[in-house]
Amino acid sequence: MKSYKQQIKEMMKEQESLLTRKNEPLEGGNGWYRRYRYPVLTAAHTPLHWRYDLNEATNPLLMERIGMNATMNAGAIKWNGRYLLMVRVEGVDRKSFFAIAESPNGVDNFRFRDYPVEIPETEDPVTNMYDMRLTAHEDGWIYGIFCAERYDETAPAGDLSRAKAAAGIVRTKDLLSWERLPDLISTSQQRNVVLHPEFVNGKYALYTRPQDGFIDAGNGQGIGWALINDMANAVVKEEKIVDRRYYHTIKEVKNGEGPAPIKTPQGWLHLAHGVRACAAGLRYVLYLYMTSLDDPSKQIAAPGGYFMAPEGEERVGDVSNVLFSNGWIADEDGSLYIYYASSDTRLHVATTTVERLVDYCLHTPEDGLTSGASVRTLKKQVNRNLAILKTID
Repeated sequence: MKSYKQQIKEMMKEQESLLTRKNEPLEGGNGWYRRYRYPVLTAAHTPLHWRYDLNEATNPLLMERIGMNATMNAGAIKWNGRYLLMVRVEGVDRKSFFAIAESPNGVDNFRFRDYPVEIPETEDPVTNMYDMRLTAHEDGWIYGIFCAERYDETAPAGDLSRAKAAAGIVRTKDLLSWERLPDLISTSQQRNVVLHPEFVNGKYALYTRPQDGFIDAGNGQGIGWALINDMANAVVKEEKIVDRRYYHTIKEVKNGEGPAPIKTPQGWLHLAHGVRACAAGLRYVLYLYMTSLDDPSKQIAAPGGYFMAPEGEERVGDVSNVLFSNGWIADEDGSLYIYYASSDTRLHVATTTVERLVDYCLHTPEDGLTSGASVRTLKKQVNRNLAILKTID
């Protein structure tokens, strides 16, 4: 019979094999990006010393004591030459918390730090927190904005499913210690707020998602834009819509900004998620758009349809048929790493370049919003291509 220490060593060896497994890009695709064979993070990547009591006296059967259910929806930043993810980790108790995992190359060998991130509480403690966007702002701080979920006290007696959401805010200068700021004040529920990386007219700028309720967008028309005087006392006084929802599109139910946009010579490059209803429930996909350098609230390009949708095993998980992203990293050479979660279960990476995505945005036709418009758009391309094919023959 193996000794207790030998069992631990074997567990550590098995996990080390998982952590150091080389990832590889998949062949094929449409030229927009490259998926990778393996997820970059799963529940099995979380440290053994989180999940197991390694004391033989108190855990003689060497069983998990604190189970981990999922790793998903990570903010991302390049820090001291390494790729850091602020991961939403969900325990089997349904509570999410944040933990930082880092990699030397951005596609594999991600390792969690020894301890999860401890977010300071406000006077009104949060029941659940998740989906942090990280923004390195020109004011010198790195801000994290996340969903702060609490029970809705106005729910009917006995209804324990009703929730209310606010945007929680923290900031740091070293990704080690975190200062908690007051939650964003807004007349709408805000689950999906992202900080623009530069001042706009001397103010902080936020991409918002005004919603009437925790789940339903209601009168919320899409991704909003608000200027804020002070992040330490953030109040939304006025919102305009940057990217609207439309009937019978990938974002008819709701849409939301993903990570902070990337500045390019042609404009600000945005990644967002769109939600539509279908027979299988809600379907979450990712899409791109661009806004003006002169006015980041003015849309200049809106490719029709989705950019990424769940494929294969990505469609299966705790919340099936979902892709979600709130983190990407653009390297100095233009390489781009998109970190996306599938079905609220695991975290993946796709690689591309900023140049490629700008080309995609500027030259992909917009959604004409009707079947007839789609046929006319397609017919124009067919006519051009048939003429070219005749010259090839």
